[in-house]
Amino acid sequence: MTSVNVPYEVAIIDEIQMMRDTGRGWAWTRALLGVMAEEIHLCGEEGAVELVRSLMSTTGEDVEVRKYKRLTDLEVEDSAMGSLEAVQPGDCIVCFSKHDIYSVSRGIEAKGHEVAVIYGGLPPGTKLAQAQKFNDPDNSCKVLVATDAIGMGLNLSIRRVVFYSLIKPTVNEKGEKEMNTISVSQALQIAGRAGRYGTQYEKGFVTTFKPEDLNTLKNLLSQSPEPIVKAGLHPTAEQIELYAYHLPNSTLSNLMDIFVTLCTVDDSLYFMCNIEDFKFLADMIQHVPLPLRARYVFCCAPINRKLPFVCTMFLKFARQYSRNEALTLDWLCRNIGWPFAPPKTIIDLVHLEAVFDVLDLYLWFSYRFMDLFPAASLVRDMQAELDSMIQQGVFQLTRLLKNSETGVSSGTSAAIDEEDFAINRHKQSYLRGGKDTEMPQVGRGRLTERLLAQGLLTPNMLQELRREWTQDDQSEPSDSPTSHTKKPRQKKKHK
Repeated sequence: MTSVNVPYEVAIIDEIQMMRDTGRGWAWTRALLGVMAEEIHLCGEEGAVELVRSLMSTTGEDVEVRKYKRLTDLEVEDSAMGSLEAVQPGDCIVCFSKHDIYSVSRGIEAKGHEVAVIYGGLPPGTKLAQAQKFNDPDNSCKVLVATDAIGMGLNLSIRRVVFYSLIKPTVNEKGEKEMNTISVSQALQIAGRAGRYGTQYEKGFVTTFKPEDLNTLKNLLSQSPEPIVKAGLHPTAEQIELYAYHLPNSTLSNLMDIFVTLCTVDDSLYFMCNIEDFKFLADMIQHVPLPLRARYVFCCAPINRKLPFVCTMFLKFARQYSRNEALTLDWLCRNIGWPFAPPKTIIDLVHLEAVFDVLDLYLWFSYRFMDLFPAASLVRDMQAELDSMIQQGVFQLTRLLKNSETGVSSGTSAAIDEEDFAINRHKQSYLRGGKDTEMPQVGRGRLTERLLAQGLLTPNMLQELRREWTQDDQSEPSDSPTSHTKKPRQKKKHK
């Protein structure tokens, strides 16, 4: 998201070690080398220092390094946790899969402990709400179950970090999934969340869940982070346009392959980032008629290609854009199935998280194509309401897991084509309410209250509706009319 066209006095780039990331490293490299700032402050691992020095020597920059020591002690315990029975207040159990998150949180709640849950797929508001719940000394929730998402961007009052496992799925340079032991860098960053300065704990502790992992963890934490030797790069739109000029019949995916094959990279400082995600999106919208520059921007969109619903909506975005038709709030609501009910199962919750990603994607496009993605402010309001629904689901995670086993569902994941009346009602509530309208909580009576407030429903109409509902409830199923239309009479045949 960093603008390289706007001049700034000071720019701050956090987690600069992300330049080494095989998929997203190019964004940090681009920010470091491209941002128009008089002064740039970089925060991150010590392992990035020498690479930053080398990069800045090529641009003639002065580099000043300041090192900061941890202000509290961190101790590796001599014994593993061993069992969920041994969970203590202030513990954070770190897992590297959603399956483990669900099973561990359910297991701890079965022991009578309240649990906060944080993982990467949650909206920012839900993460903050869970963090606040865990951090509050007056709250009964004293245990956190999380992924390595806690390693960046959250202030948490953790006494002890417990690694449930030391194996994490990673993506190699070829885009293939591998299961590997976490790196020294990851181990240090996650373990370092325990007993941070400014929290209620003056000292931090770290251990593993399995006894056989403890020596491996001690070995990891005794080392210094691996030095970062190369920064990621990615072809720019201008470079791809140049190739397209000479190869007018090539697809965007082919152009990327050709570029990567032919380009020369200073491999003492740089590497070419994985382009598989870009090519995946390029192939998906190849049949959609788009100008090359717009096609390139679409393929740079931050998408989790493992989520079918998000990919489907991405394709719909591209088709609507190609027709030069605005993606209005009405269009968006109709296509995502808005409004939604609070989740009742894990499947419902996962679907709502995917919908939140779609709304994020809409906002990402709204920065780049403002004229055809005009509903950004209203989409933010939708995100706020969706965030609150997801929060409800995460607070009741164990109940959702039980419902998943018994087959209970709100039907959220299947609600793609809502009735036009429901969609328009929700859209109008936003248009009339505006930003200053406080969003009521989702629940019974909301539609009634809104319609009464807007003058669309009078008290007399409300009484009449109640009478009809009461009559319907008292009627036998066979006597209950399903509509006000009369059944056609059967004609008698005359011989």
